[in-house]
Amino acid sequence: MFRQQLRWLRSGDDPSGLDREMEAFAAISVLGYGVNSKLALFGVQPWTDKSLELTVDGSAIERNNQGLGDFTAFARYTLWQKDALGRTFRLAGFGGLTAPTGEDDTSGRFGRLPPPLQNGSGAWDGFGGLVATWQTLDYQLDGQISYRANEFEVGDETRLDLSWQQRLWPRELEGGVPGFLYGVLEFNWLYQDKHRVDGQRDDDSGGDTLWLSPGVQYVTKRWVLEAVAQKPVTQNLNGTAFENDWIATTSFRMNF
Repeated sequence: MFRQQLRWLRSGDDPSGLDREMEAFAAISVLGYGVNSKLALFGVQPWTDKSLELTVDGSAIERNNQGLGDFTAFARYTLWQKDALGRTFRLAGFGGLTAPTGEDDTSGRFGRLPPPLQNGSGAWDGFGGLVATWQTLDYQLDGQISYRANEFEVGDETRLDLSWQQRLWPRELEGGVPGFLYGVLEFNWLYQDKHRVDGQRDDDSGGDTLWLSPGVQYVTKRWVLEAVAQKPVTQNLNGTAFENDWIATTSFRMNF
């Protein structure tokens, strides 16, 4: 399976008084291989383009960076599967590592770029979790819990994700249909520990965010096209941590 994802992010709600505004674009390439009916292996390589505008001593400055990010490899294994006529339930575990392949010490004329603008984290990070799927001919429900342990500087992350996919077209199943159109509604919750700077906790980082993410998905036998818009419902961040405005994501994936 190959998947190409495009993601846009904007953050502009800044409590620090520096009038910070950040925009980021990411092109994320994913290649997956099914070893057998239970085990699948994946590799993920992002490319990002980020810019940050802020006001320092009354002067507006802009800082930006682009390039390849950290490479991620992970495996997913189906732990339990129960099939019935027109429906299935599956429980899978996944885990992997993110390697520090992206540059993490890029500097500009104003000095070293802040961590959110760096292409890489500079650390080996491990993650793992569980994902459960209940699928019928009309709808699909997915739930996921995951934990990412970051080696240093960036705070550890805990995520909970819930996704509902409802078939919108065709309303009635019949032969000769080229594909299926689904409506998607997701809830995504992220909690992140405080970052560490020179071994000390950064009180202006970390916290939790709940996202509401509606979208659409068009599915055929060989390829899938989808788009999702994420909007934060609540953001309980620490100190002057930068809040997100929205994230927009489109992706195309193909089986071969």
